[in-house]
Formats: sequence, C-alpha cells, structure tokens
Amino acid sequence: MKSEPLFADSDYLIRARVTRADIQLLVKYVESMGHLGLVTTVDQQAGEVLIQTTRSLESELRELLAALPLRLEIAKPVY
Repeated sequence: MKSEPLFADSDYLIRARVTRADIQLLVKYVESMGHLGLVTTVDQQAGEVLIQTTRSLESELRELLAALPLRLEIAKPVY
C-alpha cells in the first residue's frame, strides 16, 4: 500500500495574470475572503501572480476569482 506524504493536499498553485495596477487589489480580495489563498507576485511588470491554496479550498477560490471585477487570466494549474 502506497501512502501519500503528510500534507499532500496542502499545496495547490494557480498561475494567473492581472493588470499591474490590480495586483494589490487581487491580494486584498483573496486574503480578505477567509484567507482562501496567498498571492505571490512572480512578474510585477507582466502582472503574473501565483496563488497558493489547498485542494479543499481550490473550488471556492476559483468561484471568487470568477466573480471579481478584475480582468483575470488563469493559466493551467501548477502543482
């Protein structure tokens, strides 16, 4: 029997792009909604961010991202 590592479901990364001016706003939305995730800026000029969440919160986070009044492009998931 193969066992999964401890905390195997804890890290789930979503790569996204917003306008440079909206990075801070995205951070505020994500962190204020029950701390659904942690936003890290990858490339400030391009507006590229990584949002770290858990598998159990991923669907709720995606719902929030879809409802935000921001132009947000979500790339394929990064694990």
